Amino acid sequence: MMKLLLIDDDAFLRDMYATKFTASGYSVEVADSASSALRILQGGQDFSVILLDMVMPGMTGVELIEEIKNQFPDLKAKCIVLSNQGQQEDIDKAMEAGAVGYIIKAESVPSDVVKKVEALSK
Repeated sequence: MMKLLLIDDDAFLRDMYATKFTASGYSVEVADSASSALRILQGGQDFSVILLDMVMPGMTGVELIEEIKNQFPDLKAKCIVLSNQGQQEDIDKAMEAGAVGYIIKAESVPSDVVKKVEALSK
């Protein structure tokens, strides 16, 4: 079973995506901020995918990816951004930081997001 860590400060979106991924057979853990996501990762759980927003309180998605790479160099989880920030500059920064994919929320219904994550995480 794929384990997914979903990080988004918007409770409605977080719940909606968590429900969609759970229904698709994923084991889902949720975090409402970068700091709570880092606490979960420090607990030693092994995730297949870390799905994160770009705009969060305290730390951007790019900063979080860099922090994950610094703190957990052996982590095999693939970081995928799920954001409404669709500027090419944002996408480039996320990919440079180590993201394997970038999904724009406004362009994808939740079931498409699940399919895109599955494709990116292979």
